[in-house]
Amino acid sequence: MNAPLALRRATIDDVPAIIALLADDELGRRREMPDDRDPYDASFAAIDADPHQLLVVGESNGDIVATMQLTFIPGMSRRGTWRAQIEGVRVASSARGAGIGERLIRWAVEQARDRGCALVQLTSDASRTGAHRFYARLGFVASHTGFKLDLSPADREVRMS
Repeated sequence: MNAPLALRRATIDDVPAIIALLADDELGRRREMPDDRDPYDASFAAIDADPHQLLVVGESNGDIVATMQLTFIPGMSRRGTWRAQIEGVRVASSARGAGIGERLIRWAVEQARDRGCALVQLTSDASRTGAHRFYARLGFVASHTGFKLDLSPADREVRMS
């Protein structure tokens, strides 16, 4: 089923809906703090001011049902290749299975092409096996192993003790 979907650059008024989408799954419920908007507003301002960032929402029937962030990254490797990083992809649980995620990712790939990127990359939490199958179906290849170092204050206290 194909639900109507309009993709557009996010505005500050969309922040509450974006936060709700980020918190709309098991991992997000543990990581997000929807009642504390200040850090989200500050992050939105930085993203919105950066020409290499694009925070997007998807609207269907007047509701925001999807979001993602695209970051356009210049690089020295691969002969100065630009790449697009897809991050924070979320589709509302009530809208999953309607083809919205696929349209969101295909739109992101077209944006990357339009900006001259030679690569599109993304990461997905190791526990999100359904998302891994989804990205593979769209042509993404699990070609690298990713590593992260958490620098949040709580993690820093654990490492220093």
